[in-house]
Amino acid sequence: MGTRTHRTPRRKASTAAAPGAAAFTPDALSVAARHLEVGGEWVSSFAVVGFPREVHPGWLAPLLTYPGRLDVSVHIEPIDPATAADRLKKQLAKLEAGHRHTAEHGRLFDPRVEAATEDAYDLSSRVARGEGRLFRVGLYLTIHAATEKILADEVAALRSLCASLLLDAKHTTYRSLQGWVSTLPMGLDLIGMRRTFDTAALGAAFPFTSPDLPAPDPTSVAAPSGVLYGYNIGSQGLVHWDRFGEGMHNYNSVILGRSGSGKSYLVKLELLRSLYRGIEIAVIDPEDEYARLATAVGGTYVHLGAPSVRLNPFDLPIHTRADGRRTAPKDALTRRSLFLHTVIAVLVGQDLEAGERAALDRAIAATYQSVGITADPRTWTRPSPILRDLRDQLAEAGERSAAELAARLHPYVDGAFAQLFDGPTSTSPEGHLTVFSLRDVPDELKGVGTLLVLDAVWRRVSNPAVRRPRLVVVDEAWLLMQQKAGAEFLFRMSKASRKHWAGVTVATQDTPDLLASELGQAIVANAATQILLRQASQAIDEVGRAFDLSAGERAFLLSADRGQGLLSSGTQRVAFQAIASPTEHYLVTSNPAELATHPDAHHAEDMFVDLGDDSEGFGSDDTPIDLGTA
Repeated sequence: MGTRTHRTPRRKASTAAAPGAAAFTPDALSVAARHLEVGGEWVSSFAVVGFPREVHPGWLAPLLTYPGRLDVSVHIEPIDPATAADRLKKQLAKLEAGHRHTAEHGRLFDPRVEAATEDAYDLSSRVARGEGRLFRVGLYLTIHAATEKILADEVAALRSLCASLLLDAKHTTYRSLQGWVSTLPMGLDLIGMRRTFDTAALGAAFPFTSPDLPAPDPTSVAAPSGVLYGYNIGSQGLVHWDRFGEGMHNYNSVILGRSGSGKSYLVKLELLRSLYRGIEIAVIDPEDEYARLATAVGGTYVHLGAPSVRLNPFDLPIHTRADGRRTAPKDALTRRSLFLHTVIAVLVGQDLEAGERAALDRAIAATYQSVGITADPRTWTRPSPILRDLRDQLAEAGERSAAELAARLHPYVDGAFAQLFDGPTSTSPEGHLTVFSLRDVPDELKGVGTLLVLDAVWRRVSNPAVRRPRLVVVDEAWLLMQQKAGAEFLFRMSKASRKHWAGVTVATQDTPDLLASELGQAIVANAATQILLRQASQAIDEVGRAFDLSAGERAFLLSADRGQGLLSSGTQRVAFQAIASPTEHYLVTSNPAELATHPDAHHAEDMFVDLGDDSEGFGSDDTPIDLGTA
């Protein structure tokens, strides 16, 4: 079959508008029966002549998520109600005449004619009542390719996709130029192959819905920004999300899922990829899961609770500026006193009564004065007191409430839990990644240990001398959320972090308890990024109500595999599967079976002390006693 070639030579524009129009004019246009060669591209156009009987919302989405370059054009022309009613009347007359003719001759009824008759009656009734209107709709497609051979493959794939959607797409044979023009953003329908749609069917196509997250700038051809979370389960596209992107109300996120759903895996994967972007990260690690990752990227690892590793809650927030000068907020002493109220409340495990709070407030002021720290900022650089000094001030106050508080602080000063508070701060970690391990902290102190770490991290985040994006990761946040005072501190931190270019990541498996408290709901609501992994059947109803999940989303979260979840931000939701390279997988996995087969897995033996064969009283000879490591 021959082709007609039209060449449009470039001519100097005579008007101001011509140069802009010339930029969109191809150098050559080759027209064949079923395709065009436009410049250096090959295109082929289709007209959709057959549609499914019923459509659902977003039924055109598979065309929009086609993994090639595909132009989709919909031309709509409203039909006058009087004309629509007249056409429906004639159509019903034809269908009824055919039905009677079939019945009179004793023939079998055609199921398709029966269905068309029912649809025509229903449509006629809705149009008569003003519940809908009729439209003439033309749907045209144009596929692009780099070569003629690739175009043939793309055409076959597109026709297969249309067939799976019950769409009958026909080549615009001998009208390939008109088909291509009909898909350009010019509003011209040169094919004229229309189909009658009612309001409901047409409305289901708009707006075009897609399982992919919208790009920040749809007109940009730059690579997607943010962190790669995995691939889209719905479209097989990649899911990138930028928590620090423009338009985000805050930089916080919550990750909720049952045990074994892959929460820590996803957190570590996001952490590792955020480091590539120059984001400074601090992690609260309750179970020593971040050791390999911190070692691999040259991070700082702090074993809180190990011998001589302490964070003193009495330290004032002193910042060092770039010129070497040391500064502090004007209300630093007052804020530190209020924070100590939170620390003591978490230590004693309950809210303090009015008399106890008053006695504690007086004792805190006296404790600072005992070491020479007063309201004068010039005294704030002096060494801070420790918990023992506060206990002594309470014991010497001569009040019953103060004496009771002093007695309740005894285990943390002279008792079994004194190791965490028996001296000044021993470490001031800095760097691109800082991991605070709580593995060596007794279970009774994990809540206050998390609180102390958050305070130390916050002092660094709020330093006005250093401005850079930061992430604070609180893994297994339920340890802190068990106490009201700790939950309030986490909530205040998540609200204030945005002002300091920081985001808080809260990951927990105790989803029902988190959503059952007002503070927990507030923390979730204050997170612009929300990720739901697999949920337990006992918790899915509460999770569904809190996040307004559809029936399909609930079913997905109940049956999701490890690493699968929903990423939600405002009205946008996407189902994804986390993916990692083999190197990343080794750094972030916590599967003991996989770690046991790795040549570096023996590093865990360094965390135990050999007690020899005469370890009488400690169990069998081969039972190691974990003494922790510094």
